[in-house]
Amino acid sequence: MDVKSGQEPLLSRKEDVVGCGKKRPFWVSSAKVILRVVMWVIFITWAAFIFLYPSDFVTNLYHKWRQATEGTLFGITGSLFLLFSGPILLIAILGSAYIVLAGEEEIHEYEKSSKFPRFRLWTFPVLVDGPFGVVSAAEMIGIVLFTAYVVWAFAAYTVKNSELVSCILMLELAGLRLGMIGLFCTAFLFLPVARGSVLLRLIDIPFEHATRYHVWLGHLTMLLFTLHGLFYVIGWGIEGRLARELMDWKNIGIANLPGVISLLAGLLMWVTSLPGVRRINFELFFYTHQLYVVFVVFLALHVGDFLFCFAAGGIFLFMLDRFLRFCQSRRTVNILSARSFPCGTLELVLSKPANLHYNALGWIFLQVRELSWLQWHPFSVSSSPLDGKHHLAVLIKVLGNWTGRLDRLVSSASEQETETERLLQRYSKLTASVEGPYGHASPYHLTYENLILVAGGIGISPFLAILSDVLHRLKDGKPCMPKNILIVWAIKTSDELPLLHTVGMESIFPNFSNWSLSLENHNLLWKRGCGMSVLVGTGNIIWSGIYLIVSTVGLVITVALLDVFYINPYQVTSWWYKGLLFIACMAASVLIFGGLVIGLWHLWERKTSSHECEKNTENGTVKQNEPNIHKDSGKEQYISTTLYGQRPDFRGIFETMSDRWGNVDIGVILCGPPALQTSVAKECRTQNLKRRGNQAIFHFNSHSFDL
Repeated sequence: MDVKSGQEPLLSRKEDVVGCGKKRPFWVSSAKVILRVVMWVIFITWAAFIFLYPSDFVTNLYHKWRQATEGTLFGITGSLFLLFSGPILLIAILGSAYIVLAGEEEIHEYEKSSKFPRFRLWTFPVLVDGPFGVVSAAEMIGIVLFTAYVVWAFAAYTVKNSELVSCILMLELAGLRLGMIGLFCTAFLFLPVARGSVLLRLIDIPFEHATRYHVWLGHLTMLLFTLHGLFYVIGWGIEGRLARELMDWKNIGIANLPGVISLLAGLLMWVTSLPGVRRINFELFFYTHQLYVVFVVFLALHVGDFLFCFAAGGIFLFMLDRFLRFCQSRRTVNILSARSFPCGTLELVLSKPANLHYNALGWIFLQVRELSWLQWHPFSVSSSPLDGKHHLAVLIKVLGNWTGRLDRLVSSASEQETETERLLQRYSKLTASVEGPYGHASPYHLTYENLILVAGGIGISPFLAILSDVLHRLKDGKPCMPKNILIVWAIKTSDELPLLHTVGMESIFPNFSNWSLSLENHNLLWKRGCGMSVLVGTGNIIWSGIYLIVSTVGLVITVALLDVFYINPYQVTSWWYKGLLFIACMAASVLIFGGLVIGLWHLWERKTSSHECEKNTENGTVKQNEPNIHKDSGKEQYISTTLYGQRPDFRGIFETMSDRWGNVDIGVILCGPPALQTSVAKECRTQNLKRRGNQAIFHFNSHSFDL
């Protein structure tokens, strides 16, 4: 379905309200600038040091640093941790302060700087077909830099080894260098999957994009580690000592057997994560991916404590995020209501506390224990945070085994139970566990005056949240830039149209539109209870920052105590054992020091939300608003055209909007299958490349998630 705006701007705003954000004090702006400069300096220095590490100059600096810090309390381990892992942790800590100072003024800053349309690296698609999918200019730069680093590092090490006479020794040294390069890649591997990480919020990368970066880094890392092991195996096989070397577990030096175990765990995760295997058997992919614990622990045993410090920073941030997600998911969340649509789609409304914030392009991970205690599935949020402080809604398309069982559970409820009281009694037992919400730190859909939303099937879900969010903001006079919104919705049958009524436009603006669609669905009532936990990295940034700082300090204290009272007095020298102790210190600092902060955070949550929970209990139940169906009245603000049997003509649509809206920035947000992403990205690129001075610039943003 193609829903087009009329000639006049679809949405009107109050000029005296929007865009006049509250001016921040000078010291806040100055502190933000200073923090931003310091973080960039630290990151560029750290990245440059890693990139140039294979060079003789940086290698000599590294050896001098090791010699200078060898006699200190923390020894070589502490010096390497400070050099390779310390910068990323320091950036995360400074980033927490920066986000606190930034607040919600980003929209206002963008309004001041967006008078003229311009291209942006993150939204300009460069590659639209190929193994990487749709790749923006910024992502392409990242791919080129990583590729250049791997090629440069391997070439530099090869030149150093070229003087060797023995081919076997050259093979083993080549394997050693590939392992070192893979270890540096591991430093980045776990950063994208720390869903609530301050780093992702700092650079405003949502987890659906970050997951793709994790996939790319995973392929690169496992390729390097596989070649690392293969080169050694070939060399050992030629010399006839393969079995002995594979089973070797040295105390001083690299322990081979833990490396074999780590590589086997990594290979199993790698093979089952390939698209063909993952789509056929998601459960196999999900369960084997839990072997990351084996992979990391035996990697630490393989290389020892000080070499493990090359990648420890990213792994530590992931451990912090994973423990926080574990604590959040322990709480069971009542499902306030469930609605079944004729098109095979479910709407679940979950209870949440008022102090848990999210934006309209958020995601959650959902587990229903009545179906499975282990399976977690990601769903896009279909409600706006302005729809209500105490609930959050998701739309679920019935496609696989898990969603099919959920649909049958909801459908059987509506058939077997007819009385409201019996429903409440029966279904108060049906609960969910939630991780999230995740997503962009800033609502970037509010930074475009002109939006084209392209959805395929259930991909309409986040755009319903966007529409509701925009309408609420206009009604309440909150910052909101969109004036024109075009929705292109590709659906197979008209059975999907009732999903539009989940927005409730008539209840927000009674005269907004003249919907005339019939709606048939089952609407169930559930007992209201306290909502999901606010213990999430994307939640309260102050508590997230305290959690990060205290856990990091706790790691330093734990390692110091271990050195003072155990390692140094007893002269522990085994590399693998010290690697095990170091990763144990990482886990202990997260559990003990981080757990203390989480406990205080939980108490704060209970104190601030107790009043809300009491209110919910007094209210008893909540009922979903029934859609108001209006007949033709007043002027149409949506002109809708339904096309069956053909794909949307994106070239015609984009050219029409470019001519109509003129020389402006147009945000194109897509949620749909890969084929639809390719078509839309290709058209955005084509329109931008042939653009003239008085035509629009199309900014491609993908909200699709492929796990």
